[in-house]
Amino acid sequence: MATAPPIAPPAPVPTRKAKPGGSGPVRRHWRLYLAISPFYLLFLCFGLIPVGFSLYLSLHRWDGLGKMEWAGLSQYRYLLGDSQFWHAIGNTLIIWAMATLPMLFIAMVCAVMLNSAVRFKNFYRFAYFLPNVTSVVAVAIIFGSVFSTNFGLANAVLEGLGLDQVAWLNTPWGIKVAIASLMTWQWTGYNAIIYLAGLQTIPTELYEAARVDGAGPVQTFFRITVPLMRPVILFTLVVSTITGLQSFSEPQVLLQTASNSSTFAGGPDNAGQTMVLYFFQQTFDNNDFGYGAAISWGIFLIVAVFAIINWRLVQRKGK
Repeated sequence: MATAPPIAPPAPVPTRKAKPGGSGPVRRHWRLYLAISPFYLLFLCFGLIPVGFSLYLSLHRWDGLGKMEWAGLSQYRYLLGDSQFWHAIGNTLIIWAMATLPMLFIAMVCAVMLNSAVRFKNFYRFAYFLPNVTSVVAVAIIFGSVFSTNFGLANAVLEGLGLDQVAWLNTPWGIKVAIASLMTWQWTGYNAIIYLAGLQTIPTELYEAARVDGAGPVQTFFRITVPLMRPVILFTLVVSTITGLQSFSEPQVLLQTASNSSTFAGGPDNAGQTMVLYFFQQTFDNNDFGYGAAISWGIFLIVAVFAIINWRLVQRKGK
């Protein structure tokens, strides 16, 4: 029996040897790298270099004009024992808790209502998102009038209910309530739109099956909506933590408007002095740029730690 002749292996495909200094990935795609280079150049000039300089500056004493003096870690050691800085941390955490928890809850309720609305959806979305794009300075001035002691809307409501007036911007807790209310009003619509986008990704079949099984709105919310919305809730919680712990414009403008002063002192007992405001005071009012840089790095570590804690807590609940 004759056997088939062996199949010859395919001839090797000739390859072009790369010449020394020839075309590599960068040379072949230089136009693409050139197109995206403005972003990296801007990030280098206005992001990376300032961050590196602030770290370098935190190791020196400098008033902004004279010669820098090496300080090493002495400013960080002073920061750890600075009672005013720890007081600002306490104020920031209290205001953050008073603003973030109600804000996220109200945002979720608004998102559920928007998701079930039939008419004027686009109008409601615009109305809820409008406070987030409104100037913080203008809003702070309006809230300063709302919480005014003599002619404020808040005290008018209290008088209508038969209660005594409250000097909102002249008492420590009144200041915190006013700042937290402003932040809640500003960011509720933003989080509601994000929650609405997450709600629209949940299949309607799950809600229909739950209704067939006899589940009510509350059970449906906690058994279907909340578990499936956990990644979105995590995102809003982390973002709200980062923005809330860096509050600056709200207390500054609100308390300046109330005191009719060009300088900021944080209100009575410095109750409205947040971490970023304390950084602003030390850096630009006292012209202590080195210590201000050390404060900024302390703020960065605190915000990073709280963001990680929130992320870990939500992730653990999701397991």
